[in-house]
Parts: sequence; structure tokens; C-alpha cells
Amino acid sequence: VQLQASGGGLVQAGDSLRLSCAASGLTVRSFNMGWFRQAPGKEREFVGAIGRSGSSTYYADSVKGRFTISRDNAKNMVYLQMGSLKPEDTAVYYCAASAGIRSTISTMNAYNYWGQGTQVTVSS
Repeated sequence: VQLQASGGGLVQAGDSLRLSCAASGLTVRSFNMGWFRQAPGKEREFVGAIGRSGSSTYYADSVKGRFTISRDNAKNMVYLQMGSLKPEDTAVYYCAASAGIRSTISTMNAYNYWGQGTQVTVSS
């Protein structure tokens, strides 16, 4: 199983950025697919996730209304569209796959597979 996150970069506050997560060895529609992030000196935190059905999405309060998760079953990919970026969004972003139940979708320990992370830096 491999999850390859990409699309990070250096942007200015207020800009948008789309992260991609390419999956191999698993089918994204069979897993809850999540995004997490880790800022320097901080613990990894939940950003958002999309459930197996593809119709349910979940977001951390800090990104709700600014970030959108989507999935392309044909390409076996998951996306994180980020808008109105803030300096506090600066972090390494990770995609992950969970075989767990919906109630654990925001819980890091529920995720079985992790990508390598992509750096997002937002300048003020």
C-alpha cells in the first residue's frame, strides 16, 4: 500500500492550494480517507476526511468553510482543496486511509496507512 501526497508549496495568505493523494494497493472508496497536518513543534492533528460512501465529509473547526475534501474513484485519488489560507495553516500535510468505523474518522490511531507528507507554507 502506498499513499503519495503532493501539491504542497509556498503561498501567500488568502491564496488557494490543492493537495492530491494518489493511492496504490488499496481502493480509496473502500476506506475512510483523511487528511492530517503537523506544524513544527506541534502534534499531528485532524484536518478532514471523507467517508467510504463519498457523500459524507468531516472537517476540523479550524478549516471548516475553507477546505474541501473530494475523491475521484476512477483515478483512485483524494484531494484537499484549501482556500483562504492563513499562516497558521503552515504544516506538513498527510493523507491517510482508515479501515475503521465512521465514529473514529477524526482519530489518528484509527488510520492504518499513511502517506509521506507534503509541506504547505503560508506566508503573511
